[in-house]
Amino acid sequence: MRFKLMAHLGIYTIDTGFVRPQFDAAYLVVHDGRGAFIDCGTNHAVPHLLGALAQAGLDVSHVDWLILTHVHLDHAGGAGELIAQLPSARLVVHPRGARHMIDPSQLWAGALAVYGEAVMEKSYGRLRPVPQERVVEAPDGHTVDLRGRLLRCIDTPGHAKHHLAVYDSYANACFTGDTFGLSYREFDTDNGVFILPTTTPVQFDPDALHDSINRLLTLKPEAMYLTHYGRVEDVEHLASKLHELIDAMVAVARRCDGSPDRHTRLVTELTELYATRTAEHGWLGRRDELLHWLGMDIELNAQGLGVWLDRERG
Repeated sequence: MRFKLMAHLGIYTIDTGFVRPQFDAAYLVVHDGRGAFIDCGTNHAVPHLLGALAQAGLDVSHVDWLILTHVHLDHAGGAGELIAQLPSARLVVHPRGARHMIDPSQLWAGALAVYGEAVMEKSYGRLRPVPQERVVEAPDGHTVDLRGRLLRCIDTPGHAKHHLAVYDSYANACFTGDTFGLSYREFDTDNGVFILPTTTPVQFDPDALHDSINRLLTLKPEAMYLTHYGRVEDVEHLASKLHELIDAMVAVARRCDGSPDRHTRLVTELTELYATRTAEHGWLGRRDELLHWLGMDIELNAQGLGVWLDRERG
């Protein structure tokens, strides 16, 4: 581990090391001497997760669960490798994602077609199957029992159809994967944290995402734990900002639809949208800094909006 692990109500935030520092988090929940990981990052994150266990005073035999918010590789790519290191743990996943953990060949092939083998090996490592008998499907309302600490799985589509969030009633907090957006510490100002939705390919659905955010709000959590990145509070305010930006991004997509250079226009208009909103938030960075921190997300969001537009046309 590159830094000392800190816990809040038994929740440890682990930087998986994917892409850059404070970009991709996994979480370790510890209760009564037992542990549950929520998301795991890529294969390359496994040493970080095992190091976090040691810092929390646990060993691999003390982990009962690995819960995945969804099976995108920055959240779940290391699941097979991690489960192989945890003799007592079972993997909990949305029913739509279970088959991809048991046989990850489709996940690999889909990402390979986009990124190529060299990038896949470097960024993710080979995907290892999870034995079927260790996979637990989690429909809406499924509850994971961590020594009496109940972790409730909530179906939250919008980013992906196979997405769930996890509500920890003990901490009154949700682990939101990508449903509650992205919030990078580089954009923190005196006005708090900046948050934006993610529309990455291929299952973005704005109506479903609005509904999922609202559903999480009905739990009245005091905090959200984002994969990208970390614990955020002031939940009602952040939710309103997410709703605004979802609508603004959909409006951008509709303006750009039909243009022969649609993707380029989407990238340009999303960049302008985020530049305006970060400036309103009090962030004083230059345009090149904005692109340094958000360039990858802008590209992926543009791709996702394009897929959504094409799907809407049927």
